[in-house]
Amino acid sequence: MITISDSEWKIMNVLWEKSPKTITELTKELSDQTGWSKHTIITLLKRLDAKGAVYYEEGERAKQYYAKIPQNEAIMEEAKHFLNKAFKGKIGLMINTLIREEDLSQQELDELYEILEKKRRD
Repeated sequence: MITISDSEWKIMNVLWEKSPKTITELTKELSDQTGWSKHTIITLLKRLDAKGAVYYEEGERAKQYYAKIPQNEAIMEEAKHFLNKAFKGKIGLMINTLIREEDLSQQELDELYEILEKKRRD
């Protein structure tokens, strides 16, 4: 299981959106949102590389970074981690808590019902 920090998620989201990206491109794309310097991006990329979440290829002028893990896989791991941490792995408790605390539209309720019905049939 790969654990991705909040800062690392920002880089991964950019790479999932469009790869490859150089350090300069990542810095430019994330600077307004985060204020990170090139050195911060390099540090985060090294961590992600060590975790096996990204890889790079040598380009003409700079390394070209790619996401190594699929976005849906990372999201599922994060969801499982959150479920275990906050709700002791009990999805029913999580759904019950969210439904009680959030105002859901009829469309959202219908979507939730469809998901549960599909799961029941499968």
